Amino acid sequence: MTPDVTPGPAPAPKRSRGRPAGVRAGTAETRERILAAARTEFADRGYDKTSMRSIAKAAGVDPALVHHYFGTKEQTFGAAIELTFAPAFAGPDAVFGAPEGIGERVARFMLGIWESTPTREPILAVLRSAFTNESAAEVFRSMLTRRILARVAGELDVPEPELRVQLAAAQLLGVAVLRHVLKVEPIASADFDDVVAMIAPTLQGYLTAGGA
Repeated sequence: MTPDVTPGPAPAPKRSRGRPAGVRAGTAETRERILAAARTEFADRGYDKTSMRSIAKAAGVDPALVHHYFGTKEQTFGAAIELTFAPAFAGPDAVFGAPEGIGERVARFMLGIWESTPTREPILAVLRSAFTNESAAEVFRSMLTRRILARVAGELDVPEPELRVQLAAAQLLGVAVLRHVLKVEPIASADFDDVVAMIAPTLQGYLTAGGA
């Protein structure tokens, strides 16, 4: 006679690899969670000290899931700075129109981004990584050229538009660094409208060739 054997409870199913507690893998929520963690990690630790594993740990997922969504470390950094520089990417659409006054519009829009701490600090973090690591610099350089500089240059009817746009960008970055990073006086505490008024004619000359 076959003995009566009552089966025990079935073992609990293992949680899928890379599936954080409380967040379903494969959802937009999971991707955004990882992207937010990547942005914070790169900002706080810099490019060199950030790893896919540290991003995964901060997001509460398996490193394989970070690779699944974003690929390599360089690609993950690119996705993170896309988020950081989103306000600046709107610049070309925001400032173009009649050539008259474009220098002031560009100065006011781009320098205005630096005036706000929530947008300034993440940008500074990206620049620190780009200044100290060539891989990060290449990702940032490619994105800056493609998303901002090339778009602006394509709208200009001037000789050597790429060079002129880069000169304008260098002027803006120099002002931003002196004002917000090095905090050199008197530019650090100068009135924003005064700074815009002083730099606008130079940008106008770069972008219109004749300073129209």
